[in-house]
Amino acid sequence: MDLFDSTTLGLAAAMRATAMRQTAIAQNLANANTPGYQRVSVDFEDTLRAVIANGDSTRIDSFTPTMTTDSAAPIRADGSSVDVESEAAAQAANGLTYQALAQVMRARIDIVESAIGGR
Repeated sequence: MDLFDSTTLGLAAAMRATAMRQTAIAQNLANANTPGYQRVSVDFEDTLRAVIANGDSTRIDSFTPTMTTDSAAPIRADGSSVDVESEAAAQAANGLTYQALAQVMRARIDIVESAIGGR
């Protein structure tokens, strides 16, 4: 019997992915004025959803999101594809997503601690 179920493992994987997305957004913002810089993104929701639907806890636990270059982003005159306003909005949304995931994870940990008499 595993200590963590697929939901907990899925939450942990989503938290890792949103942390990676935050890194990508920070990288984009740091290079916003770098001519020729191509923005990067981390899109993981569909892939993680499919892995969780499969139900294989080993695959969920080993899920690793990837950072990719966004070739569909519009290119500015200097060759950069970073839109600072869009990145700032994405950063705020991603932060809220991470915060929500962390709250759900905390609640699940509290339940486990209560069950084993830790609280």
